[in-house]
Amino acid sequence: MSHVFPIRVYYEDTDMAGIVYYANYLRYIERARSDWVRDLGIDQLEMKADGVVFAVRRVEADYIAPAVFDDVLEVRTEMTQLTPARMVMWQCIYKEEQLLFEAKVTIVCIGTGGKPSRLPAKLRSELPANQG
Repeated sequence: MSHVFPIRVYYEDTDMAGIVYYANYLRYIERARSDWVRDLGIDQLEMKADGVVFAVRRVEADYIAPAVFDDVLEVRTEMTQLTPARMVMWQCIYKEEQLLFEAKVTIVCIGTGGKPSRLPAKLRSELPANQG
């Protein structure tokens, strides 16, 4: 299952060199994941009320080329693995068809007291199991 999320670079996203500050790429992919989950019909506030939240367990990121003020970018998210306990996804940021950034992101759920929890059944039912 794939998802595409458009984003524009604002002045506030850039550093003194005029390029997107490296940590903002992580913000962009987080926004894309939140939008993807929303598109699946998963209400994260409802999850939280039930005592479960998503947490990033691991990120492996590569910065390939810079984005600058006013660029229109596209965050592409692909699910690569799904188990009852975690999701692994590949997220890439493109400007037109030029790859600027890519990351492998592992998502888990945690419950009350920070203890590991299974991914929500609704999410698992929406996605094909054991991808990758």
